[in-house]
Amino acid sequence: MKWRGLSEKTVPASSGPGVPLRDKLLEIKAGIAQYVRPDNQAINERAIRELTDSGIAEKILSVGAKAPEFVLMDQNGNRVSSADLLAKGPIIINFFRGRWCPFCVAEIESLRDAWRYIEDAGASLIAISPMQVRHNFFMADQHKLSFPVLSDAGNVVARQFGLAYRVPDYQKQLYRSVFVNLPHLNGDESWELPLPATYVVGRDGNVLFAYASANYMERAEPADVLSSLRA
Repeated sequence: MKWRGLSEKTVPASSGPGVPLRDKLLEIKAGIAQYVRPDNQAINERAIRELTDSGIAEKILSVGAKAPEFVLMDQNGNRVSSADLLAKGPIIINFFRGRWCPFCVAEIESLRDAWRYIEDAGASLIAISPMQVRHNFFMADQHKLSFPVLSDAGNVVARQFGLAYRVPDYQKQLYRSVFVNLPHLNGDESWELPLPATYVVGRDGNVLFAYASANYMERAEPADVLSSLRA
């Protein structure tokens, strides 16, 4: 179903960024409003409201801060070092919740479609999720991703960026009822996720752009991320 964020056809990377991400997210929201039970929508709305009220998004690693260095496994089992990437140029780092999240899929596909523009700007792109390597492989394979999709076991790196949080028990029950099995996907029983976030880190390791939202239905627009590279 298209509203779940899974493309009905693959957009070639050479075609450019294409449809603004905000339009894709609005389409998914409209589908959820039509197809998801109102009581389940209310559970997610409560979780978003409580996470927003916690102030977590205001405490993330911010512009001007030094980004932590890390080494993580990509979807093919290769070690990827942020220091090695920074030696070549800036990095765009996208933190996403998982391949089960339609908003994450839409965002990742938008970044995929902007990939050649990112390369033209001399930057690298990596995506980071708490999923195990094999599930990141499924994500990369299904959505034709040519950039590294890294496995952040236990949300260790996400926590360094100030993004990690625990899914509340009432939302955990909802996820289980719709077969979102985070322990299976992530390989631990923590029920922790990262706030969806996008960072641009300069060659000196300093954060040039930082975006995160407690509302998982909101994401950074790839065009704005690209603009920060050119600034």
